[in-house]
Amino acid sequence: MSSVRFMCQRCSQPLKLTQSTETLGQEPAASNLPSAQGQPGESPEEGLTSRVGIDTEKLQDGDSCRTLPGDGRMSGYDFNSFTLLGKLGSGRSLNSIQKATRGSFDFLSGQEDLDHPLCEDCTDNLLERLDTQLALTESDSQNYKRYLETKEGVSEDMRQTLQEELKNAELEEARLLRELEKVEENRERAAAALREAQAETEMLDQQERQYQRDYSESKWQQLELNDELGSLDNQLRYAQTQLDWLEKTDAFRSTFAICHDGPLATINNLRLGCLPAVPVSWNEINTAWGQTSLLLLALSKTVGLEFQRYRLIPRGNRSYLKSLTDDAVELPLFCSKQKNAFFYNKLDQAMMAFLDCMQQFKEEAEKGESGLFMPYRIHMEKGLIEEPGASGGFYSIRTHLNTEEQWTKALKLMLINFKCSLAWVSLRYFQK
Repeated sequence: MSSVRFMCQRCSQPLKLTQSTETLGQEPAASNLPSAQGQPGESPEEGLTSRVGIDTEKLQDGDSCRTLPGDGRMSGYDFNSFTLLGKLGSGRSLNSIQKATRGSFDFLSGQEDLDHPLCEDCTDNLLERLDTQLALTESDSQNYKRYLETKEGVSEDMRQTLQEELKNAELEEARLLRELEKVEENRERAAAALREAQAETEMLDQQERQYQRDYSESKWQQLELNDELGSLDNQLRYAQTQLDWLEKTDAFRSTFAICHDGPLATINNLRLGCLPAVPVSWNEINTAWGQTSLLLLALSKTVGLEFQRYRLIPRGNRSYLKSLTDDAVELPLFCSKQKNAFFYNKLDQAMMAFLDCMQQFKEEAEKGESGLFMPYRIHMEKGLIEEPGASGGFYSIRTHLNTEEQWTKALKLMLINFKCSLAWVSLRYFQK
C-alpha cells in the first residue's frame, strides 16, 4: 500500500506516515462508497480509480499545492498545501486521508502558534521544551503554596511589623531614588565639566606644542647669535692684539729706514749722493729725495708745523717744492740724465729750499722741555751743514762749485739729523 508524504515545518525534511497514522482518520467503507462511484455502467473499482485521478489532477494543478523540484521541499505551507508522493490506496479517498493526517498532527502538537506537521526529532525537541516549562511552572506553584502557608501562619502583630518595615523600605526606596536622581544630575554635570576640561586640556596641549616650537626656534636663534657673538669676540681680540702690536710699533722707523754706514747714506735702501768710485744713477737719487721730502712732511705734520715760504710736494722721483709767494715757481728735487746736476741751478735752489724747511722743523721741535737735538748744525742762509769736532767742517748742500765728495757728505749729515728726528718723534709720541 502506498503512503502520503509531507514536509516538516521546522527542518523541512519529508515525512512518511505510518500505517497506524493512516488508520486514525479512516472512515467507514459505507461512507466512501458514494464518493467512489463513477458514471453509470462503470465498475466500483473503475469509478474509484477515475475519481481519485481526477481529484489528484485538480489538487496538483491548483494554486494551493506546489511541488518544488530537487529535494521536494515546499516554498510555502498552509493547511491545504502538501506534497503527494506515490499512488493512493484503492480503498480510501484523498480528502479522508488529508483530514485524518491533519487531525493527528493537531493532536500531537497542541500549539495554536506552531506550524505542523513535525518530524520525530522536532517533536522530541518540542516535548523537551514543554517538559522544562512544566517543571518551572510546578516550581512556581510550590513556591506560591509555601508563601501562602507562611502568610497564614504569621500573627497580626508580626504582620503589622512587616507592614511598617515595608512602608519604611518604600520610604527608603523613595529617598534613594531621589538621591539617585541627584547623583545622576551630578554625574551629568561632572560629565559636562569633564568634557570642558578635556577641551581645555586639548587647547593647552596645542599651546604647549606651539610654545615648544617657538622655544626651539628661539633656542636655535640663540645658538646662532652665540656663534656670531663668539666670532665677534674673536675678531675683537684679534683687533685688540693688532692694536697693541701697532701701538708698540714705531711707524716712523718702520716706514723710513735710514742707514749711514760707509761713505753713502741710504733711506729705504736708496742711496742719496754719489762718489767717483761709487757711481749712483740719478733715478735712485731722485727717488731718495722723494722719500726724504715725504719724511720731512710727515715730521712737520706730527709737530703741527705749517711751512713758510715753501710747500713740499713729495711725488717719488718727481718731487718738488712750490713757492707760497709765487704759484708759478716750482723747484724740482730731481735731475734728469740729460742734465748735469753740478751745472743745474734749479736743483740747487730746490735743495736750499728743502734745507730751509728742515730748519723750520728743527726750530719747532726744539721748543719745550724734551726738545729735539740735531747733532749737525744747519746754516740755512749759506746752505751749509756743520760737523762738530776737531776734524769737523762745513759741507755745502749745493752742487755748484762743489765736489761730489763734499755734496755727498752734506747729504749724509742731513740724513743723520733726520734719523735723530725719527728717534725723537717716536719716543715722544709713543709715550703719549
